[in-house]
Amino acid sequence: MMSNAPLKPNSPTRGSTIRPVSTGRFWFRKLLTVIVVVAALGAGAYAIWQSVRPHVLASPHYQIQLDAVAVTPQPTWIRSDVKAEVVRDAELNGPLSVLDEDLARRMHQAFASHPWVAQVVRVTKLPAARLQVDLHYREPVCMVQVPDGLFPIDGSGVLLPTTDFSPHEAARYPRFSNAPLPTEPPAGSVWQDERIFAAARLAAALSGIWDEMGFRHFELTSETGSGFDFQLLTKKGKRVFWGPAPAGDEAGQALAKAKLARLKQYFVERGSLEGPHGAQDLDLRRGAEIHVVPRTALRPD
Repeated sequence: MMSNAPLKPNSPTRGSTIRPVSTGRFWFRKLLTVIVVVAALGAGAYAIWQSVRPHVLASPHYQIQLDAVAVTPQPTWIRSDVKAEVVRDAELNGPLSVLDEDLARRMHQAFASHPWVAQVVRVTKLPAARLQVDLHYREPVCMVQVPDGLFPIDGSGVLLPTTDFSPHEAARYPRFSNAPLPTEPPAGSVWQDERIFAAARLAAALSGIWDEMGFRHFELTSETGSGFDFQLLTKKGKRVFWGPAPAGDEAGQALAKAKLARLKQYFVERGSLEGPHGAQDLDLRRGAEIHVVPRTALRPD
């Protein structure tokens, strides 16, 4: 007897196998296979690059030439060629190639190690195998006198290259003349002595008036718990008792500026620091006025 019940579309017959709907595993396996193949090709390419890398980097076609390195112009007090010296020294550690991913870091370190460089602001790789290097240079403020001669320092007490200074050029700077000092450090290093730090701060403050007022050198007169006292000496033997070196804080800088202003006013009013009525010294250590101190004999030069 035949049933009148309607047949349902896609109804499985008895005994047939029901297959689940696909969940995408097939495509996942395909994608995984592609990833594995690409990774294998990448690893192979990297291995090949590592084997040929030294030869490619050494190729003249990709090497950085000296004239392709642009640096911040040197100030007039630097006589040596900073760029040429840095590039020469950097090449000792391998060729300088524009393809070297480490090039900017290498050049940054090479310039930062030069005694005349205070800060490497940035190193930028440019098209056509060129580099732009932005620098801040150190500036000499003082010559430190030792038994063997004079050593230039900047305002932070860093020793600068002596070969950039002739005797005539060295004479233009304030000279710190009487401190017993330990052996000087290598050029580009801080001179680890508190007297040097104090002398550098004082010399930096005096740089604008040193030549005009006829100073020759300055000396350490005493050491106290609060700092170091100095006196300035002119070429004619006049003494100016300055007192403590300028402190690094705002109050110390303000006090130094006030002393300089008084000294400048005295100089402008008289046209000289030398006294018209015999030998005399000037004292900036007491109050807001310059005190004139007569003396009976000139200090030996």
